[in-house]
Amino acid sequence: MTHWSFATSFALGLAGIGVVALAAWLGWGNWQRNGRRGKVALLEVMRLVAVAMLAFTLLRPELIRQIERTDPPQVIILNDASGSMQTRDVVSTNNIVTRADWLAAQTQRAFWTPLEAGSEVLSGAFAAEPGMAATNALGQAHEIGTDLSGALGSVLRQQKNLKAVLLLSDGDWNLGPSPIGVATRYRDEGIPVFSVVTGQDEPIPDLAMEEIAAPAYGLFGEQIAIPYTVQSHLPRDVATEVRLMNGSERLAAKKITLPANSRFRDSIMWYPREVGEFDLRLEFPVEKEEQLRDNNAAEFHIAVRVVKLRVLVVDSQPRWEYRFLRNALARDPGVDLSCMLFHPSLGPGGGRDYLSAFPGSREMLTRYDVVFLGDVGVGKGQLSEKDAELIKGLVEQQGSGLVFMPGRRGNHLSLMDSPLNELLPVVLDDTQPTGVGLQNESLLTLSSRGRGHLLTRFDADEMVNDQIWKMLPGFYWSTGVTKSRPGSEVLAVHSELRNQFGRIPLLAIRDAGRGKVLFMGTDSAWRWRRGVEDKFHYRFWSQVARWMAHKRHLAEKEGIRLSYTPETPKVGDRVFLQATVLDEAGFPLEDGEVHGTIVSPTGRDEQLELTEVDGGWGVYSAEMLPQEGGPFEITIEAPEHDRQLETKLTVSLPKREKQGRPVNRAVLAEIASITGGESVNTDALDEVIQRISVLPEPRLAQIRTRLWSHPGWGGAILLLLLVYWIGRKLAGLV
Repeated sequence: MTHWSFATSFALGLAGIGVVALAAWLGWGNWQRNGRRGKVALLEVMRLVAVAMLAFTLLRPELIRQIERTDPPQVIILNDASGSMQTRDVVSTNNIVTRADWLAAQTQRAFWTPLEAGSEVLSGAFAAEPGMAATNALGQAHEIGTDLSGALGSVLRQQKNLKAVLLLSDGDWNLGPSPIGVATRYRDEGIPVFSVVTGQDEPIPDLAMEEIAAPAYGLFGEQIAIPYTVQSHLPRDVATEVRLMNGSERLAAKKITLPANSRFRDSIMWYPREVGEFDLRLEFPVEKEEQLRDNNAAEFHIAVRVVKLRVLVVDSQPRWEYRFLRNALARDPGVDLSCMLFHPSLGPGGGRDYLSAFPGSREMLTRYDVVFLGDVGVGKGQLSEKDAELIKGLVEQQGSGLVFMPGRRGNHLSLMDSPLNELLPVVLDDTQPTGVGLQNESLLTLSSRGRGHLLTRFDADEMVNDQIWKMLPGFYWSTGVTKSRPGSEVLAVHSELRNQFGRIPLLAIRDAGRGKVLFMGTDSAWRWRRGVEDKFHYRFWSQVARWMAHKRHLAEKEGIRLSYTPETPKVGDRVFLQATVLDEAGFPLEDGEVHGTIVSPTGRDEQLELTEVDGGWGVYSAEMLPQEGGPFEITIEAPEHDRQLETKLTVSLPKREKQGRPVNRAVLAEIASITGGESVNTDALDEVIQRISVLPEPRLAQIRTRLWSHPGWGGAILLLLLVYWIGRKLAGLV
């Protein structure tokens, strides 16, 4: 069955007829004027045909051929076999069963039988089945999830005589593009999609340990913060205890209260007593109302190492803050301390751990993990512009930490005209060069961010920690500060002073390139020792030094160091690698050849080319995009300088398929609405089958030939006009 279709207006059709008539009249006249010769008549006929074809093209003609199908129409039944279908929330004959069990029971009774009278019924499952190995065809570990768009699109591509699609799912779409896009293709084809929503709209009562964000390593003898997230779907607050376990051994415990129907984030502190690799478990007891009892724990891997931190403390005079900080760091067995005391009136300070001059070269400065800058600035008898530029490069390129601790002499204001100004977390007030002194004692008041930050953590309990900060001895002097800079995090503010921007920030941090920067706006932290010695004063500065130096020691060997971001990546995360390489003499490697190899968990090798980062700090960078989970073996080497480093990077697989979550009714209803189908609950399954059985036959398949845009049609018109023009020249017509 073939017919023509036109897409044009009545006026345009009349205009086309008029143009053809005019061309015929002009051709007749031209033939008359040229003696009615046969050649002229042939040329005029060719022109008339070309004009008629052009006019016909304006009508947008399409030749439609309809093909009558001889095969029976098809009805496709798609069954959701994902992990979320194991949720137990479907009521069936006075029992509550899992979504998968309900679907299996319906399949066993062959609910589609009424459709077989006039249609071919095909059934299939989509999404990974529970218990299947999390590997793809190549043997790679990959994410398990539900891709509704992929399942519907695959059916549309493979089947050519579709009458309808029946989707039995909870709608937990968590992989692939939006299924709304493929639903519009179903609408264009005139194929309705019916959906049966399997499950409830409310989550089942449950508590779940959702995520643990433990660091890749911790230091022996130091506290390690292990952040975690717990999701509560219980209608009441739950007082429970989180326990850190190593097999059957309890390493740490913390009492918490989980708010009703909320996500709770916190961290537990662990003090490792031995060095090594540990596979630990974080868990909490099962409540009696919980219907899922196997998701209250999660495992993770962490390494405990002994690392010697290299710290440089620079100041102008031996003020109290400098003295107590220096003594605390010097007594720390995990710190290799160097001091530089300019002392303008007496010359550089000397003694144990003292430097006679500032380490003013890249190879000398690159060894330091953290630099403390006290009441010192840029000028005669202090830091030079070159020194400031080197410190900036150390932080941004090498990932070291920098601590600003201004003093009453106001030397810090000279930093505003140096390269270090870009690194300051706050905007200094140059109208108060010697700072702000008060008669009454003031306190550092923690901000909302500071209450939960590792640097300000003196107790694992957040409320107790806040009380400790309120009880700490205060200060009578602070640096002149206007406000914090964009991108900075304010951890504590002045308890008394404020301006048009709010309370004055005195403790703030920010990222600078690959490193971290901290600003302490008072010189009286040493007063925290009153009655407790080093309990809080050293605890604070120890946490600062180790927090700042953490990334530099992710993986290291003599002459080569590797850091990566993020520290605990997941499949699909872009991981940025940075290798710092020194030559045989200990100088940062320049214009060297640095390359590496990545071996995936399934044994696939991938070459890694590292590009040198400008700045002359011996930094080489690369990136990787892991597509499978598990331990990746990374090797970085500079063969010309005998530098090689081997390490492992563990990539986790996000668990997208989670039990207990409510159904995603909205997406299933929208798919059905767009395609002209219907979305119902499980009790209306038989009614949907009846509606599908009385649907009309699929419309005839059409093959549309768009003549108005066909290249052959356009070429024919062009050929006629070309022959006509050449013929006129040969016939001697003007």
